[in-house]
Amino acid sequence: MSADAAMLSYYTQRAREFDRVYEKPERQEDLAVLRARVAALLGGRRVFEVACGTAWWTQHYAPVAREVFATDLSDEMLDLARSRGLPYPRVRFARGDAFALPVPPHPCDAGFAAFWWSHLRRDGELAAFLAHFLERLEPGARFLFIDNRFVEGSSTPISRVDDRGNSYQVRQLENGATHEVLKNFPTREEVEYLLSDLARETVWEPVRHYWMVWGEKR
Repeated sequence: MSADAAMLSYYTQRAREFDRVYEKPERQEDLAVLRARVAALLGGRRVFEVACGTAWWTQHYAPVAREVFATDLSDEMLDLARSRGLPYPRVRFARGDAFALPVPPHPCDAGFAAFWWSHLRRDGELAAFLAHFLERLEPGARFLFIDNRFVEGSSTPISRVDDRGNSYQVRQLENGATHEVLKNFPTREEVEYLLSDLARETVWEPVRHYWMVWGEKR
């Protein structure tokens, strides 16, 4: 099984327990801050969301967004996302490969992805995704990415690092099955460097357990 197929298999199997990661007590303050910031930054905009998963984040900003087009590759995740009852057609979900994204049904002046950056390999895959995703957005569109910071005692331990600097975790599902998952924890400098040719400016907003970066497409 390829690395990409293994990742999809893991998240498909994890779909119904996925949102429990947002229940960790030590992360509640950070999540409250980020929910408010995401809503403020995406309010009034037509948003293209990639790797939306169960739409946990979508549900928090959709009420203030003008329109939302959210994609994921997992049918199981999309079933859960649609079950939230977000108003169609203002909020639309579609199956989509992050490297062959569908054309949104309306021009998008904002792009959003939560916890997707960290699952992309450093050896060109991440840069390819960023260029492809931002290409789907209008000139001057706002983009916003959220991901994890490594916090000892809260984050799953890193099990190994490969020869290209990608780190991995071994995760266990509630049924006992274990999966090795690619999970990188980039520095601010890495994030800003990768966006430097694509963005007019970037703003870095970290909290204890997460980082957020946003800016405007060139």
